[in-house]
Amino acid sequence: MDINLLKKQFTDDSIQEKVLELEKEMNQKISSGDRNIGNISSELSYYSELALKISNIKKDILDYENTKEMLQSEQDSDLREMASEELKRLEEEINQLEKDIKKIKISRKYVDEDDNRSAIVEIRAGAGGDEAALFAADLFRMYKNYSTSNNWNFDIIDSHITESGGYKEVIAHISGKDVFKNLKYESGVHRVQRIPSTESSGRIHTSTASVAILPEANEVDVVIDPSELRIDVMRASGAGGQCVNRTDSAVRITHIPTGIVVSCQETKHQQQNKEKAMAILRSRLYDIKKQEEAEKRSDLRLSQIGTSMRAEKIRTYNFPQNRITDHRVKISWHNLESILNGNIQEMINDIREEFQNEILAQEGGI
Repeated sequence: MDINLLKKQFTDDSIQEKVLELEKEMNQKISSGDRNIGNISSELSYYSELALKISNIKKDILDYENTKEMLQSEQDSDLREMASEELKRLEEEINQLEKDIKKIKISRKYVDEDDNRSAIVEIRAGAGGDEAALFAADLFRMYKNYSTSNNWNFDIIDSHITESGGYKEVIAHISGKDVFKNLKYESGVHRVQRIPSTESSGRIHTSTASVAILPEANEVDVVIDPSELRIDVMRASGAGGQCVNRTDSAVRITHIPTGIVVSCQETKHQQQNKEKAMAILRSRLYDIKKQEEAEKRSDLRLSQIGTSMRAEKIRTYNFPQNRITDHRVKISWHNLESILNGNIQEMINDIREEFQNEILAQEGGI
């Protein structure tokens, strides 16, 4: 550790000045009744966090220099030993703070413009028959509970329920603050290993379900030519009785140039179903656009999470060993039931941190 180089690096007070400037600007907007403070709030959050870390590392650098000076002049062996231990502690803390500061700057440098968007979540049963559909239902419940804990709105757009009570497919719209930022790491193939309730011999089965998290697209993000759409209306299908509409309320939209087909039958109103289906179509087209952009920036692995890596097996849920393993970052958690109940924030934070560490390593930061 080159303490002189670090000291020179953090002598600038411009970050703290930026914080004061943003605080003043925000207070002026609030005083004038202007509630359009989203961008300023985001800027202030970034610079405040950065300023705090810089303040801490400057203090530690000063303490390090004073302790080192004392060590060189002190004759008492006990005090020398204490000073030596303090130097080691300060060095570790300074190194960690330097990494933290680089991570904050990395997150700013590679900020995802879609992070503050709401999202469309699509869950589909994969290999494994009824057990895969039941696993898809488990994942659906996990994301729904997580959304509830974050006070997000969770609205089913389309679903296909199996006789066993699982989901062949389910699509939902999640709206709220930083939805895509938190859920974008969930895109990919999820695998479960457990003994199905119908398995009399007690054998462990392996099933899969795919998850796609799409940032919600606005009409200005994707221009859709109405002439390129084929819209079909039909009666909603279901389990019978009250679950089946007696009017043509279900809507299926085909985007002819790409062949994308979306449908919605969740409400009894054709127009509402059409609007929800169009929301899915816009998000899928926007996602294709983002994938193409991500491929052009293939050196940035973080930008590919949730897009071009969607076909990759990302996670295994092992019931016999009460273990969840994310294969991208090679981390395991041993609270499977809690996670499937929606307590996934710690897992999401761990995954995000590992991707940031990877970027830092690529840039020579670690």
